[in-house]
Amino acid sequence: QFPFGRRLPCDIYWHGVSFHDNDIFSGQVNKFPGMTEMVRKITLSRAVRTMQDLFPLEYNFYPRSWILPEEFPLFVDEVRMMKDSDPSWKPTFIVKPDGGCQGDGIYLIKDPSDIRLTGSIQSRPAVVQEYICKPLLVDKLKFDIRLYVLLKSLEPLEIYIAKDGLSRFCTEPYQEPTLKNLHQVFMHLTNYSLNIHSGNFIHSDNVNTGSKRTFSSILCRLSSRGADVKKLWSDIISLVIKTIIALTPELKVYYQSDIPAGKPGPTCFQILGFDILLMKNLKPMLLEVNANPSMRIEHEQELSPGVFENVPSPVDEEVKVAVIRDTLRLVDPQKKKRKDVQPHVESCKNKVNVRCNCVLWYRCQTLEEASEAKEDAREAGAGDGGERGGSRSPEAGLPSLCLKQVFPKYAKQFSYLRLVDRVAALFIRFLGVKGTTKLGPTGFRTFIRNCKLSNSNFSMASVDILYIDITRRWNSMGIDHKESGMCLQAFVEAFFCLAQKKYKSLPLHEQVSSLIDFCEYHLAALDEKRLVCGRG
Repeated sequence: QFPFGRRLPCDIYWHGVSFHDNDIFSGQVNKFPGMTEMVRKITLSRAVRTMQDLFPLEYNFYPRSWILPEEFPLFVDEVRMMKDSDPSWKPTFIVKPDGGCQGDGIYLIKDPSDIRLTGSIQSRPAVVQEYICKPLLVDKLKFDIRLYVLLKSLEPLEIYIAKDGLSRFCTEPYQEPTLKNLHQVFMHLTNYSLNIHSGNFIHSDNVNTGSKRTFSSILCRLSSRGADVKKLWSDIISLVIKTIIALTPELKVYYQSDIPAGKPGPTCFQILGFDILLMKNLKPMLLEVNANPSMRIEHEQELSPGVFENVPSPVDEEVKVAVIRDTLRLVDPQKKKRKDVQPHVESCKNKVNVRCNCVLWYRCQTLEEASEAKEDAREAGAGDGGERGGSRSPEAGLPSLCLKQVFPKYAKQFSYLRLVDRVAALFIRFLGVKGTTKLGPTGFRTFIRNCKLSNSNFSMASVDILYIDITRRWNSMGIDHKESGMCLQAFVEAFFCLAQKKYKSLPLHEQVSSLIDFCEYHLAALDEKRLVCGRG
């Protein structure tokens, strides 16, 4: 543990909160620049909404959301319209503070007029969402799923999902929301940090019982009832891939800002916590994404008033140890270099240096300890070729990987969704100054000119007006005032606007795709011309 930093370079740097060191020039860091900002409730909602505009059916796993305070009038109007069109609709909404965590500040309402607007929303923005009133219940209790997802690489995109997760239960029997029970957090909110204070919370040594269980135990139970568990897993994998596709465009902007191309810098990976709720019909719904999921494998137990001790949690240990262990196996920098196989313990001790500003527990197994494990060597990640020259791979004795690759494995099924990624590539190309995240007016004009988007119906004066109007509105939302200029979200809005003007009769995703093709064609021609001139 190096709370004040370390001068000697490391293979792996393990940070507790966020990517924050600018003096790392090699190795791997367990955080992506900008990830903490990207999974905040407002930013996540905006990113998913952009994808919902393009592909509404593919992104129907995220509840309808409004951003407060800026969209409060829109929220009021839309709810009124929906109630007028369907008088039987009696919705419930959940208000979540943007920077909140562990259930802090969350509350339920039945009407927009119930939002606590006095001061708090102005100083602490929030997201209000349609509440999912018909969740799947187990033992009459509402629960959510915490799944661990490893984003191993951004370019090329590489995603792994843990084969098991945690199921976190409420501690009071569920009833659909009414004015009488809206305030009962132990009934409606699944947050572990809230329910642990309930007198009904059950700590169990069994992964199949208690207020926190393994997700696999829930799947076994559903399977025994005849549920299609394979389809459920397929839907969850689809949800995870689509969510990360929504996040990657802006992550790439942050990445090139902190680690500019052509300069020495680390590569990144990150473990994310996906919180998912299952509806009664087994449809998974995304609640939120956590950039810093807790990796604690114990809980506090009160021995006497005011006296606590840490007690191991078998459920947490079973799931989280495997996630950490296999993340390190996948990012092991020596894996590709290893020619002479050394004992696994030495590999753990000497080959992976870990720099921490958090508590990390990592259990190394010797080959002898794991000799009885007869897992499939291929799935165990024996990427070193198993036995080579009569020597066993250091990984041969470890359990099979708990992390399953889902991308690029299923890339063909989802590649058509990556339109905003291509828009972000255009944005990054015209940023100009390395290390910036906002596009200036000159960069925007150059983009228009190089892509041949101006004409008699859309003059450069109109280009300037479009830039000023959209940039001013996004900046008024309080988004990152450190730099002046057009942020990626504003550029995406401008790009959609240009696409709708140019290709009027097509659906939005086809308009955007056509404009991307148009821009890429002209930029490729320009690059070729410059290359020829350079040779000349």
